[in-house]
Amino acid sequence: MWFFLPNIVSRLVSELQEMAALQTDPRASNTLILESATRASPRRPPARIRCSAAPSPPRSYRITLLPGDGIGREVVSVAKDVLSLAGSFEGVKSNEKIHSIEFRFREVPIGGSALDSVGVPLPEETLTAAKESDAVLLGAIGGYKWDANEKHLKPETGLLQLRAGLGVFANLRPATVLSQLVDSSTLKKEVAEGVDIMVVRELTGGIYFGNPRGFGYNERGEDIGFNTEIYSVPEIDRIARVAFEVARKRRGKLCSVDKANVLEASMLWRKRVTALASEFPDIEISHMYVDNAAMQLIRNPKQFDTIVTNNIFGDILSDEASMLTGSIGMLPSASIAESGPGLFEPIHGSAPDIAGQDKANPLATVLSAAMLLRYGLGEEQAAKRIEAAVANTLNKGFRTGDIFSDGTTLVGCKRMGEEVLKSVDTQTSAVPLR
Repeated sequence: MWFFLPNIVSRLVSELQEMAALQTDPRASNTLILESATRASPRRPPARIRCSAAPSPPRSYRITLLPGDGIGREVVSVAKDVLSLAGSFEGVKSNEKIHSIEFRFREVPIGGSALDSVGVPLPEETLTAAKESDAVLLGAIGGYKWDANEKHLKPETGLLQLRAGLGVFANLRPATVLSQLVDSSTLKKEVAEGVDIMVVRELTGGIYFGNPRGFGYNERGEDIGFNTEIYSVPEIDRIARVAFEVARKRRGKLCSVDKANVLEASMLWRKRVTALASEFPDIEISHMYVDNAAMQLIRNPKQFDTIVTNNIFGDILSDEASMLTGSIGMLPSASIAESGPGLFEPIHGSAPDIAGQDKANPLATVLSAAMLLRYGLGEEQAAKRIEAAVANTLNKGFRTGDIFSDGTTLVGCKRMGEEVLKSVDTQTSAVPLR
């Protein structure tokens, strides 16, 4: 139900902020992660995207796996193993038996792999499986092989159809520079250090979904292509309210990004965000044109706290913001609906140039799995266990090529997954490690 959503988002933001506080001392980092969810707050409900009752033993969940294309299969395979192992440690006693978390995985195709197998980017079987599951974990979609396909036969069309089918309208993408990885950023250390941004992207409206769209001819008989950037007041209001709640749980600053000097849809966007600001007097609201925002993210990223924007601007700006952290391969995301299963995925693409070469960074997908546990299933302890394992692996100096630097150990996707599994396995309980 909608009235739960701000509280769900608030919990999400709190946990992501504490992840950002990871330090190079493995004891400190693990303590931060593991303690973050044990500090009770009477105002916070259980952290669940699906507004249902708390889990009772035995706990069994249906997880739809969508490896997709390129490196998707490699990183989802790692995340699946980590999920399974973390769940096996989270036992609950019932009727004198110990019940661990049980996952029932169902893997179905999407994107290019679906095109190759059944001829469409989102088979009906896939959408049905996603809707019937408790949560969905996606790898990546797309590749050069399908670039020349017609629009309705492109892998990306399948992803758009999946988002629309699940109704996941709010996409939260953190961009936080971890202390272990500050030297991996392409920006100067003094610019990158301390960056902590949350991009709240509207996900199911705007130019990606607007009609009319298509191809035709102009008055001179020339070929044309056209799309429609369109937003309604309810669409703008619901994403804006999510963003205000996110900002409230962070540093109280919200920047709304638009192109209101040119686009009518952006004019309405700015009008509605401005109007809603009166409901959140504790939030410092500002507005910025998208071209300036793209420049400021590189020039002075620390000026931003929370950014809210439309679908296409959010797509571009969140990818740009992710590179402030050193690699797009480190960042998870959560896409949430008013009800039903959430969609959890790394924000990176399918990287066909390195697919099958054991070079991919699986950590963004592993952290997406942790978000799935916390916000999709309400399994806080298992989520903390995975986050602690990732922190511990980084603190040991293991790096894939995208985040490698002098003095660290270069590993591939499989080895990185193995090291995370070792860190999961060596934790004896979900209590602060000191």
